[in-house]
Amino acid sequence: MSGTANRIQAEGVIKNIIREIVQECASRGEGVSETLVAFIVKAVVLEPENDFQVDRVLASDDVQRLIDLCVKRLLDGKSSSLDTIKMQVYFDMNYTTRDEFLTEHRRVLETRLQPILREITDNRASSKDELESLYRKIVSSVLLRSGLGSPTDISVVREATAALQSVFPQTELGNFLSLSKRDKDRQLVELTQIVTGIRLFNKECGKGGEGIDNLPAILNEAIPATLKEIQQQIDDAVDSSEKFIAVLDTMTTLSQKQLSKDSSKQRIQESMINCRQLELYLTILLTDVRQSAHEVEDLLTQFKTRLDLLKTTIQNKTAVPTAQVYPQFMHLATIWFGFQDEMVLLSVLSNILYSLEPYTLNAKELLADEAVRKCLMKISIVSDKQRLQANNGGVVVQAEERNSEGIWYYQDTTKNFDKLPLMYKGFCAYNLALNDFKLIHGDPRIGIVQINDRYYTFSEPRDAVLFCRKPSAFIESIANNAKLNPELIQLLDLHTQFTNVASYGDLAQVSSKPQMKADFGTQTETHFYEKNIVKNYEWNEWELRRKALKLANLRRRLTKSVQTNTSNFRRENFTQVYLPKDKNIQTKRDNYSNVPQPKIYLTGIRGHQRSNDGQFLPANVRKIDLTADIDE
Repeated sequence: MSGTANRIQAEGVIKNIIREIVQECASRGEGVSETLVAFIVKAVVLEPENDFQVDRVLASDDVQRLIDLCVKRLLDGKSSSLDTIKMQVYFDMNYTTRDEFLTEHRRVLETRLQPILREITDNRASSKDELESLYRKIVSSVLLRSGLGSPTDISVVREATAALQSVFPQTELGNFLSLSKRDKDRQLVELTQIVTGIRLFNKECGKGGEGIDNLPAILNEAIPATLKEIQQQIDDAVDSSEKFIAVLDTMTTLSQKQLSKDSSKQRIQESMINCRQLELYLTILLTDVRQSAHEVEDLLTQFKTRLDLLKTTIQNKTAVPTAQVYPQFMHLATIWFGFQDEMVLLSVLSNILYSLEPYTLNAKELLADEAVRKCLMKISIVSDKQRLQANNGGVVVQAEERNSEGIWYYQDTTKNFDKLPLMYKGFCAYNLALNDFKLIHGDPRIGIVQINDRYYTFSEPRDAVLFCRKPSAFIESIANNAKLNPELIQLLDLHTQFTNVASYGDLAQVSSKPQMKADFGTQTETHFYEKNIVKNYEWNEWELRRKALKLANLRRRLTKSVQTNTSNFRRENFTQVYLPKDKNIQTKRDNYSNVPQPKIYLTGIRGHQRSNDGQFLPANVRKIDLTADIDE
């Protein structure tokens, strides 16, 4: 329980530090995200020279020093390291795999359609106007879901309405309303696909197609242009990396720490990392766009084949069985939705491509520095291709040279050799471990070594042999270089070696604001289970006999009408009467009667007399009636 409490307290302290850093940067005119600040905080704590103890609670002085260091780093406008971290945060928060993006895109579209779909499925229209309004809503939902034109364009609405009426006339609304909610949703999806297929076929035949863009032509033009742009940026990034590596080799040979005031070895290494990170991200985008090009090519072949099959099926016929043509229309719509997905995916990838460029400005400025340019003019630059060509002879690490740890795998003797998960994104592990480290791509043809279930590659056979003699020391050295350059943690995927540093996606969850309360509601159908109750069912056979006799008697009943010769002279008559007037009638009157109040008194009760012998004499009591007469 105490461990949980300490962890909660530590998370609260980190959130307060992140919040203070964000506010401090905002007060100085620099807006930063909490995800970026969270990573910078952990990167500053990991740096050995800052002397922060990770395993103990920070004191108030340490917290303030940590805030100052983080703010200083975040406000450094000339830092290529900060640019690389910002690039990594942006890419990790905005890029997803192809399948994940398409799934999320379809979910968002369905969410946006929910209001109008709910209005349709929950509708209980009965009058003519209500049924017409419901039909218009169905047309709008078909247009919104298909994406073929705007629901506000009259010509588009007319064409979609005509296509829908050929499949689902307005007279079918009664049957539609009697369906369950699930069946209604399924029928709306099918109607959208059929109407979309009809409109696409009409466009191909030159009989319609209002508001429908030629997506295959647009994609065939946009994809090659995007591929060319990405490849050009990859070549520029690789060229810049090769130049920075050449400058670092020269500075290492001459034991120089800086070429000029603005071109130190640290800045050159940061710019090299920036260019290599851009190269990796652009390669990911290039792979996705190439896959999109293959998908578009397959979709275009299917689209043309389906159109030809539809033309063969219809062939100017006035009537075609729906069982033959409707599935083809639905398949045609599904192919077109694939074109739409590729269009949206290409747009997102292009947006990410152009959003990465601002994070490389400092590296480009350093490459244009006068001292760097003079240094490049004096040296020869070895490119990545030249390094690979140097080993075209097939030089590998021989068995007699492998007197060290590790299991070796070679291209000719290993199945699925190109699918081995390489450490450090395929960069040479030996060059990464040097103090003046460089990001040089490894050459798997030399051989891949497995140490502790991890696979390493190298740029030269000599580097592989040296690394395998003391692999633990080299691996620790790579971790130390990553502490000094925290952008390497994300670039080389070193999260497993730094348990205190999570990926940017996890940092976004930690640093996000607490969830606010919200009201939610759920709604179920009144009768989600259909009951088949026959209202006119009778169990009594005598009642059935009575109904049968009644129907039999009705067969002998006739309705007759008679018209006289003079009935055509009838005319309308009008009668006028006076309106009734208000009258008051009184049928009784108020009356009352008086009853006399009796008043009776007794006399002689007091003052009894005594006889001579002292005895009381009898009382002479009399009753006197003083009641007044009723007439008085």
